[in-house]
Amino acid sequence: MTNRIFLLAIGWVTWAGIATAQPSGGIRKPQIADTIRANVYADNTFQLYLNGELVAVDSIAFIPHNVISVDILPKYPLTIAVLARDNADPQTGMEYANTNIGDAGFILKFSDGTVTNSSWKVKCFSHGPVGGDTRNPRVETTPLPDDWFTVGFDDSDWKNAREYSAQEIDPKQPYYDADFKGAKFIWSDDVRLDNTVVFRHTVARPPDGKDRPDFSNVNNVVPQGPPKGGGRRPPGGRPR
Repeated sequence: MTNRIFLLAIGWVTWAGIATAQPSGGIRKPQIADTIRANVYADNTFQLYLNGELVAVDSIAFIPHNVISVDILPKYPLTIAVLARDNADPQTGMEYANTNIGDAGFILKFSDGTVTNSSWKVKCFSHGPVGGDTRNPRVETTPLPDDWFTVGFDDSDWKNAREYSAQEIDPKQPYYDADFKGAKFIWSDDVRLDNTVVFRHTVARPPDGKDRPDFSNVNNVVPQGPPKGGGRRPPGGRPR
């Protein structure tokens, strides 16, 4: 019994030392003021990944066209990967009951100054109707790589995105209600027949020049300030 009490005492001292020593060197908890705003408009839909994590999905798959605005907590370098799709039948590449060839477009702006432009990389994964043939339409499809959205994916042989004017894309009203100043509409070289594309871009540091804390490891350290709910339990003990 004495040995057990002694061991529990050692465990408590060790735990207490960790609980009291780490906060002084820990990172503060992030606040909403640490986030940046992301505005995204796609014709027709998108999935947005940051540093390999899915952070936003277009909530409307086809029409009406909408702007998705979300708060994100950035970590630089910031690797952006986007799966963008025009509405198209996967077998014909056409829309509206196979009566039309659609067009596409994508634009993004973060409040740290990150914008879409021709420096972004792009690759098409679904193209059609091949040759614009609407009488005998067919689609050429390339499977998406499993790791297309990850930080370490090699896009070095991809083409640069092509910029398009707002007049060419003809965005709907929500685009004009949001802040896209300085951003460009982008797609592959064929905005009509390339129906599924992936964009990738890495932001080395905040374009606005502001230093921002790296909170990516915040869940693995004891934050500054007293622990909530009595903190961790000491080995073999009760919460206090």
